[in-house]
Amino acid sequence: QVHVVESGGGLVQAGGSLRLSCAASGPIVSINTMDWYRQAPGKQRELVASITSGGSTNYADSVSGRFTISRDNAKNTAYLQINSLKPEDTAVYYCNAHILLSGSGVSYYRDYWGQGTQVTVSS
Repeated sequence: QVHVVESGGGLVQAGGSLRLSCAASGPIVSINTMDWYRQAPGKQRELVASITSGGSTNYADSVSGRFTISRDNAKNTAYLQINSLKPEDTAVYYCNAHILLSGSGVSYYRDYWGQGTQVTVSS
């Protein structure tokens, strides 16, 4: 079974920093993109950052310059460094991994979500 687990959330004051981690485990052949999403109370889940296996990154305009996504392919882990935190960054942060699996002679991609990690920023 493939598992995706986020960690690193917490309660921080505005202006502070956090580093979130997303670790994938299980019968993984490789991981294509790894994405960070967030969902604030009463709002839709939004994509904040993406990284390909080659290290190419994309960010939502609302977080560009403050968020940095990175990954360690050997560890099947992605990170999200969040600086200059604002109260509006308060949300549950989710990781999505686009994972290549193999079975019965067939290879296929499947998306896996973690359970989320709560980030709360106090003003």
